[in-house]
Amino acid sequence: MAKLVEGKRALIVGVANKRSIAWSIARALDENGASIALTYQNERVEKDVRKLSETLASPGPVVPLDVQDDAQMDASMAEVAAGLGGIDILVHAVAFARQEDLSGRLVDVSRDGFLLSMDISAYSLVALAGRVEPHMREAGGGSIMTLSYIAADRAMPGYTMMGVSKSALESVVRYLAWDLGEAGIRVNAISAGPVRTLAARGIPGFSDMADAIAARTPLRREITTDEVGAAGLFLASDLSSAVTGEAMFVDAGFHAMGL
Repeated sequence: MAKLVEGKRALIVGVANKRSIAWSIARALDENGASIALTYQNERVEKDVRKLSETLASPGPVVPLDVQDDAQMDASMAEVAAGLGGIDILVHAVAFARQEDLSGRLVDVSRDGFLLSMDISAYSLVALAGRVEPHMREAGGGSIMTLSYIAADRAMPGYTMMGVSKSALESVVRYLAWDLGEAGIRVNAISAGPVRTLAARGIPGFSDMADAIAARTPLRREITTDEVGAAGLFLASDLSSAVTGEAMFVDAGFHAMGL
């Protein structure tokens, strides 16, 4: 059976550990023939990310990437493009809000907290898309995807500022889809259901929320990171050649339910 992304070159931004959704997408792409470049935010996670890269069939560069550092983004993007010979796929899995801005009220979020979350969680996709655009144009097209959550559409207590940032992120997806579509570059989001990742543990009451949501999904269960990885593979492949500007739910059907 032909591999779905054979010969494609992918940059995965946001892998933190082996349980992260970004890593599941990276593995799915790797298993289907893509070369994979990974980024790390700081020295604390560099060792783990490099170890993960070594397990891939077609590892590419592993580079530092702080999405608030324009100079580093320029340098790292150039290193990845040179190491892979181009970029066909970008996976954006970066988001942040201060703890107090998750658990508190929106009216109590400071200007600095608001701007910080929007910068890292939403603007970073704009910044990265602009940097991969020339490489994807040269390749004749490409696929950009990011990770969202249903809190972009509905108020979810305990996810306050991140919900606002995810709303902005999904709007960014739609505008980038329009801007880049004439070059054959598709831009989509995966709106995943709750997954018990390390990052999710920082959300107040996450475990109770995940249990409640699982009981109300049509499939009566939680999702797995591998299921999100499979969705990422679909969006990266030619199977989704006419899909862009979409926020695709991978949540066992929870988004379809009224209660």
